[in-house]
Amino acid sequence: MNKTRLEAFSDGVLAIIITIMVLEFKVPKDTSFESVIPLFHKFLSYILSFIYVGIYWNNHHHMMHAVKTVNGKILWANLHLLFWLSLIPFTTAWIGEHHFSSFPMMLYGIILMMNGIAFNILQRVIIQHHGKDSFLSKAVGNDFKGKLSVVLYLIAVVLIKYYTIASGIIYIIVAIMWLIPDKRIELLFEEEKNKN
Repeated sequence: MNKTRLEAFSDGVLAIIITIMVLEFKVPKDTSFESVIPLFHKFLSYILSFIYVGIYWNNHHHMMHAVKTVNGKILWANLHLLFWLSLIPFTTAWIGEHHFSSFPMMLYGIILMMNGIAFNILQRVIIQHHGKDSFLSKAVGNDFKGKLSVVLYLIAVVLIKYYTIASGIIYIIVAIMWLIPDKRIELLFEEEKNKN
């Protein structure tokens, strides 16, 4: 099957997720600076979640460039990822509304961890479909960064009861880790182009 519909649907869902997150902001009733201050926690949670959704969109986009065709397993694995991504607006609103309290932060971490696991599953299903010698398989390698992310989320979730701030810092560290551009797929494309 052609991958075009999968890409279009995924892009649409991610755009809706970002839209839902921004709609959580209620416009202040007056025009003073003080009326914006109560939105500070919501704004911080929005920034972090926007970055995470952006990271997933970017990585999904790069991964789809390495995909030639899709099958039913890939479609379901992609829907599985979109399911977990669609829960980000809920937890984003919750941590923002309750000033990064421990239980909302724990649930936020669990959702981030499940997103990481779901992305890894999608990657593996695509590699299984295209073969161990496929372009994506070579580009991903052992996927150290993906595995490390899931471990860090798990550590953050466990720490949350004792050190909520430390868990928040871990979420930020993982986001920064993924903001550093991952050139594996692009470099492999360049190599292939230079061979031909």
